[in-house]
Amino acid sequence: MENPGAAPGPAPTRRRRWLAWWDGRFRSLCFDLLVTAMVLQGVSVHHAAPTLLVVCALAVCAPALLLRRRFPWLPVAATVLVAFTGAASWVSCVAGYTAARRWGPCRRLWIAGSVLVFAIIPGYYRGLAGSADRLAYIAVVPLLAVAASALLGLWVFQRGALLSSLRDRAEQAERERDLLAERAVEAERRRIAREMHDVVAHRVSVIALQAGGLSVSAPDERTAEIAEVIRHSSASALSELRDVLKVLRDDQPPASSSGPPALDGIATLVDDATTAGANLRADLPDSLPQVSGAVGRAAYRVVQEALTNAAKHAPHAAIRISLEVAQDQLQVTVANRRGAVRGTAVPGSGYGLIGMRERVTLAGGTLRTGGTDDGGYRVRAVFPLGTDEVAA
Repeated sequence: MENPGAAPGPAPTRRRRWLAWWDGRFRSLCFDLLVTAMVLQGVSVHHAAPTLLVVCALAVCAPALLLRRRFPWLPVAATVLVAFTGAASWVSCVAGYTAARRWGPCRRLWIAGSVLVFAIIPGYYRGLAGSADRLAYIAVVPLLAVAASALLGLWVFQRGALLSSLRDRAEQAERERDLLAERAVEAERRRIAREMHDVVAHRVSVIALQAGGLSVSAPDERTAEIAEVIRHSSASALSELRDVLKVLRDDQPPASSSGPPALDGIATLVDDATTAGANLRADLPDSLPQVSGAVGRAAYRVVQEALTNAAKHAPHAAIRISLEVAQDQLQVTVANRRGAVRGTAVPGSGYGLIGMRERVTLAGGTLRTGGTDDGGYRVRAVFPLGTDEVAA
């Protein structure tokens, strides 16, 4: 017994199974039923054979016409069996079309066509009894009837083959386009990785080495501390850069033991900046909230970029960092006052705020930046808590 509450999934499978002889389409079955009915109607109205013989012919032709898609030889055999009745000429047209439609231009079609032509000659011979042009009709009409139906079937066969070929070519072109796009992206990523390795990694390595030498030969303790901060920051930058290069070249996640920076790394940023001489005040909660990896990385990068921008554009200005949890939201605020005017400015890439906004948006948060009333600058990011977003 079937379960009435069962899912209706297997129904289409069963329907396609019993419609497999009609190409899995219900409309093909309906079309074959209509063709069978029309042929049988024509045979029953126009026949020159005894009634019993016509009934037998109908019994033979009906299943042959219904199953012609699965067994193209059946209508050909049915035409031979009813050769001496009026049904042969009707069935032969359907048989010729079916054979050409299913097989195409091959030797089997020629054999089937020849059989059909010779099979319907007796029916024409009896139907044209007493006609002066009987021999001419017998020589031409059967050939034309079978040839016309076969040509129509060949046209449908070639049209289907052409459509299938065009569809395959379109799919192949799409696959090749995707493959070329992937190759172009991979080549560009490798080029970027080479440039980053040759330029950025080299420069940062030089900074780390020089900072290490300065920390050893520093004239005072304060200079040694600042040099050590520079060396430590350069080493961290090289480690992160190595992970980025691995992702660009091999398309694999970094296998760093320390893992990507997260929310707990903000305290390290604050300590490094304070050690380097920044006028910094941080209001961090004693217990950091549980956030997803995307939110933690985005918050870390926001604070990192905001501190970098403050050091470049407002040197020695008072900076305040605030992390708050309110209404199931994590609020990260970095604000600085007006800084001292310097003669030379540190060049920037121009993509710091754009990168911050992209990271915050990918993590499901919002970012607001702008000046303050005292001439300073504020960066404020709000992230939702308790989400499962994963950012790249």
